[in-house]
Amino acid sequence: MTDTTADEVHDRGFEPSMRADALIEALPYIEQFRGAIVVVKFGGNAMVDPDLSRTFAEDIVLLRSVGLKPVVVHGGGPQIGNLLGRLGKESEFRDGLRVTDAETLDVARMVLVGKVGRDIVGAINVHGAYAVGLSGEDGGLIRATVRDPELGFVGDVAEVNPNIVERLLSEEMIPVISTIGSDESGQAYNINADTVAGALAGALKAEKAVYLTDVPGLLADVDDPASIIGQSTVPELKALIADGTIAGGMIPKVGACIHAVESGANAAHMLDGRVPHVLLLELFTDAGIGTKITLGDSQ
Repeated sequence: MTDTTADEVHDRGFEPSMRADALIEALPYIEQFRGAIVVVKFGGNAMVDPDLSRTFAEDIVLLRSVGLKPVVVHGGGPQIGNLLGRLGKESEFRDGLRVTDAETLDVARMVLVGKVGRDIVGAINVHGAYAVGLSGEDGGLIRATVRDPELGFVGDVAEVNPNIVERLLSEEMIPVISTIGSDESGQAYNINADTVAGALAGALKAEKAVYLTDVPGLLADVDDPASIIGQSTVPELKALIADGTIAGGMIPKVGACIHAVESGANAAHMLDGRVPHVLLLELFTDAGIGTKITLGDSQ
């Protein structure tokens, strides 16, 4: 162990007393959540920023190290769009969903399973042989149905069979799941990652379903980052959707949170994935960060 002066410690921003306070604050949460399943949807800027990707991997490994059972569900829309563009194929969107013909589906499978998923697995496994990459097609994990024939091979989650994930968790592995599902005939479908994370969290009866987004959390006023709603319930969120407070692209994210807690997860969280170590701040500090969503007043 090398000697470190007090000035060097201070310059590095980790004064021992501050670090000790942080550890003490985290301890009861670590005890509370030991053995709990936490499903984390990874996407947005956090996925394309190398520094944020690195800290995300560190956070996931730390969760495992202190006794939690993390499961990663990832998207990859920008990466799919980028490769389609390089191949000279223009993306078409309807109501925020990419029209997916057979060629686009092949690209999506290649990017999600063969590139994005492997990158996340590799980043986690820098710290140890913990992560295993899966597709929703593996082990019948995600049974899909077509959402709208006009969208092509875009699917909805019809059923989740979490057995393969549960087996990996029992071996203390970290499943990293690409959101390609298949129907009974074996036809593959690309499925929205928020939707998959919510359905999987419910099927696993997860303690937490965590969504890393590009906003601070759920905002009462989309133009005011300070208007973050720290906690809410399913009835309150449904009322906010009905009166138009929650609109546009936020509706699918809120809908996924609602589905997660209605189908069995204890709570859902919307966090700003652009904040380094945001997972740890939400799970292991008194103040928390972002928006926590529960089923109702009894939670």
